[in-house]
Amino acid sequence: MTPTPPTPPGVKRLSGRLGTGSIVFMVIAAAAPLTVIGGNVPIAVGSGNGAGAPVGFLLAALVLLVFAVGFVTMTPYVRDAGAFFSYASAGLGPRAGLAAAFVALVAYTAIQVGVYGFLGWALGDLVTFFGGPTLHWGVYAFVALILVAVLGYRHIELSSRVLGIALVAEITVVVVLDAVIFSTGGAEGIAWSTFSAENVFSPGLAISVLFALTGFIGFEATAVFRDEARDPARTIPRATYLAVIIIGVFYAVSCWALITGAGADGAVALAKATLAGDANMLMDLTGRYLGPIFQDITQVLLVTSLFACVLSFHNIIARYQFTLAGRGALPRRLGVVHGRHESPAFSSMVQTITAAVIVGAFALFDVEPLVGVFGSMAGVATVGMVLLMLLTSVAVLVFFSRNAQVRRALIGRAVVAPIAAVIGLALSLWLVLSNFTLVTGGSVALSIVLALLPVAAGVVGAAWGGRRRIGEIQVPDATPTAAIAVARAQDDMIDG
Repeated sequence: MTPTPPTPPGVKRLSGRLGTGSIVFMVIAAAAPLTVIGGNVPIAVGSGNGAGAPVGFLLAALVLLVFAVGFVTMTPYVRDAGAFFSYASAGLGPRAGLAAAFVALVAYTAIQVGVYGFLGWALGDLVTFFGGPTLHWGVYAFVALILVAVLGYRHIELSSRVLGIALVAEITVVVVLDAVIFSTGGAEGIAWSTFSAENVFSPGLAISVLFALTGFIGFEATAVFRDEARDPARTIPRATYLAVIIIGVFYAVSCWALITGAGADGAVALAKATLAGDANMLMDLTGRYLGPIFQDITQVLLVTSLFACVLSFHNIIARYQFTLAGRGALPRRLGVVHGRHESPAFSSMVQTITAAVIVGAFALFDVEPLVGVFGSMAGVATVGMVLLMLLTSVAVLVFFSRNAQVRRALIGRAVVAPIAAVIGLALSLWLVLSNFTLVTGGSVALSIVLALLPVAAGVVGAAWGGRRRIGEIQVPDATPTAAIAVARAQDDMIDG
């Protein structure tokens, strides 16, 4: 393995001892699995291809796994913790890198604000359910925001522990529900019809894939934490593949379990009732198979799932700003490391203020928290993330194209996989845009404006990159011998 290039003058790095499990925890927590099971699954079943919806989650996972092959292959040559920014810069130059960074900041900020809206509503609903006062969703969102600010200011290990506890609890309750449904045979026996061609390829498959993709937002953040990882060369590849596989399988199996629990035909009816506000697919089936106590526990865990999600995105955004500041793209003050907590403390505070201003504006204008805040912001984030992965796949192709010997030696990883990812992601982007009003819940005009926000951010970033002198991303030479050695080492580490 070639040595890590020296840190550029004036650029400080974060530090930590995060292992593969800790990073996977944070990435899966950002995906908010319980939230996806309770929110995205009913949409995929009720508005998508019905009983065939679980295959939509598997297809989305397959696209992201193909993307991850090129992403991981290039990882040893990108030693900066900037994820999409660093990869695009190394492959396509600093302008493209800064365009990617601005798109990422908008996308992550949007999804975080959206989840604050969902969390404010869910926490308010929980408080009133247990006899508490009825308050505006914005009050509860700001309570959560303050807690996130405290945790985000401190060392990443604290956030990791909090996220780990929350994640284990929410996954446990869903796994128990899945196990009970499958062991009892559900309403009509195990729904093997889920995998029939008639159900999988029925009208609405595109919608199922679309809402499956939104459930994976943040999985690439494994690379954001590379400076705080115990062994980045070993940890980042493992964490990336594990995150995609675990999330994809968990979503697909849980979606299949809910369909089995309600019966193939009953699941569609229950999902449609959920979308109409007359039922709650996850909570109703939890009560039916696990009883009212587990139903109450699940409702509490939905809140902790959403909290874990906003905390994860807070940490991701703070580190994006930190990396950009170190490269001169943002004010240097954002690149300061806290002397005691060894965290990007100032960047974390700025992120808190940014979130507070946007959430406060939504609350002030009394925007409906689920459709108005969460739906619209999730739409912006989905467009942004698919664009970023598309750009990154192109960057991988260009990066390895500079050395013909390496390209031939790693043709499957460095050429075939990125090309397949570009095709799959381009189709995914078309699915997102062609069904965008379903994501945002708004008018066509509003949906167009929201869809253009990430594009506008990329244009501004590219223009900003032309005006600023951005520090170059230093990468080791991808010689054929070294490249093959790295690829084999990755295989050994993943297998081991």
